[in-house]
Amino acid sequence: MKKSLVFALFFFTALGLRAQYGSVNAILDRLEERRGVNQNLNNVNIDDKKFVLIKDFEDHTERSFIVIKGNLATYIEIFDDKSTGESTSNVFSGDVVRSKHNIVSVRANLLEGKKIPVPVTKTFLMTQQKKILYLLDINTRERWIDETSINKK
Repeated sequence: MKKSLVFALFFFTALGLRAQYGSVNAILDRLEERRGVNQNLNNVNIDDKKFVLIKDFEDHTERSFIVIKGNLATYIEIFDDKSTGESTSNVFSGDVVRSKHNIVSVRANLLEGKKIPVPVTKTFLMTQQKKILYLLDINTRERWIDETSINKK
């Protein structure tokens, strides 16, 4: 009787620890997904993708787009003045490089077709959360979202 009681106690303890391990593992997976760590996104195709960043200020709104086509990139900045309603834009073009570790680098050295002395460079960490693709700017921590994810909602 004592052996069966000890065996049952051991069995239920093992089940309880396994359940705790499963919940801890699920929490760690969500945290890693949120931070972009340990994601294998090498099979995700970013060709013909458009990423969007919108920043709203008191006096103006900034809309930025990055369009990736193969190894070419177009970076567009649009500034909307809230007081006058006017919009101004800058269209940069250049190239994009993607590494194996989910790093995407954009170097735009042309402003509306004319070469500029200091190229605009952006370095991103590509992450995916809840099947939505993001580019996380490494320097500013801004999150650029895939435009197709916005249009689905």
